[in-house]
Amino acid sequence: MKRFYQVLPLCFLLSCATYYQMNLAFNQDFESGNMEAAEKVLVQNPKAADSKEKFLYYLNRGTVAAMLNKPEESNIYFEKAFIYGEDYRTNYFNEAGAYLLNPTIIEYKGEDHEHLILLYYKALNYIKLGDREAALVECRRLNNRLAKLNDKYKSDSKYKRDAFIHNLMGLIYDADRDYNNAFIAYRNSYDIYKEDYSKMFGVKPPKQLKKDLLRTAYLMGFQTELMQYEDEFKMKFSPDKKEGGDLIFLWNNGLGPVKDEFSINFTVVHGKDGLITFVNKERGYNFSFYMDTNDEEDEKKTDLSDLEFYRVAIPKYNERKPIFSNATLSVGKSNFRLEEAEDINKIAIYSLNQRMGLELSKSLLRLAIKKTAEKQLREESEGWGAALGAFNAFTEKADTRNWQTIPHTIYYTRARLPVGVTNAKLSIKSGKELRQEHDFTFHVQNDQTIFHSFYSLESVPQSRLY
Repeated sequence: MKRFYQVLPLCFLLSCATYYQMNLAFNQDFESGNMEAAEKVLVQNPKAADSKEKFLYYLNRGTVAAMLNKPEESNIYFEKAFIYGEDYRTNYFNEAGAYLLNPTIIEYKGEDHEHLILLYYKALNYIKLGDREAALVECRRLNNRLAKLNDKYKSDSKYKRDAFIHNLMGLIYDADRDYNNAFIAYRNSYDIYKEDYSKMFGVKPPKQLKKDLLRTAYLMGFQTELMQYEDEFKMKFSPDKKEGGDLIFLWNNGLGPVKDEFSINFTVVHGKDGLITFVNKERGYNFSFYMDTNDEEDEKKTDLSDLEFYRVAIPKYNERKPIFSNATLSVGKSNFRLEEAEDINKIAIYSLNQRMGLELSKSLLRLAIKKTAEKQLREESEGWGAALGAFNAFTEKADTRNWQTIPHTIYYTRARLPVGVTNAKLSIKSGKELRQEHDFTFHVQNDQTIFHSFYSLESVPQSRLY
């Protein structure tokens, strides 16, 4: 018993640490832009590839390699992450164990948007390698993932369609001159922005998307659709007959949210036949469970009336607000404003909030099982029952794992470039204040579309994360 209480402080420290805090060295190197050091931290921890967080390990290896301009290596790890998602099977033994301890003992399977964004990275890597066909394969994979997501959720209030991913597919098909599939992807993207994103995330259809939708309708000879969208957008399409190519410039701004946890206190109301109701009047929460009671002795064992208050740990997201808020790409005398296409921060928070009822139910069922076991052990040994109670309290923990090297928001623009070598300048602002300028040189052939992605990792410091 003495030995048990000696290890409790260690259990407490581990239970308090979030996934971010347990990977602090890597996160600090990554956030500061020191990718070589961040990669070294990952390389020196090969056991992570066989851990319950292997999916996140693959994502981090892929992200860091991409930012070190190693697209082939990056895609090796993103492919491992993709296969993990395809092959993931629920381990029911571990699922049951999670109700006795906490959800961190289960392998992390990834959030829906994480499985989509990794394919966005893969497609961009293939484009950087000049392998357009492989990028189109990733488009088809994205389409399959989106179809599965749509089948998974029946409610229209769920995040189950991704406007940006459809837009990306359109851009890649467009670059490959597959204008029919590009038109379909652009149209799907526009519908999702209009019907889902504007309501759920406050993200409206980008003006560039509307232009691309009109252009591909024109190129396919879809006169009815062209006239319909011209009327809807209040835009008149006129073909650009100038010689030149296009640049698709993607700006990955900031860093996505970090999962943390918060606690909610509940009181217990006991009903007949083992009915236990957890109540939090302040938040209006009311959850009921039946604990198995076959006779009076069992009823006595599940009686928790002498334990009035209970704390449960629930996951939440902490936003890391980007330092920068807007950017403009200048090519000669032309300026192209980068438009918001995907707010990953809002998608992550919205998706978690949508399933908060399920998260609470799981946490309370876990608590009910723990407290019942504690009560039964107290009847046999007060000391061991108290020890189990302390252990349960120390190990009560939410799952704070998530992909933490993902962008906060993705912006993009399409810029027309003359044939040959062209200089461009990216001006990044925080509000109206110019904060950074970056110079680029691009080489484009006639009717060619090239892609370029740029990362800004700067975020407002959040002391709670540390």
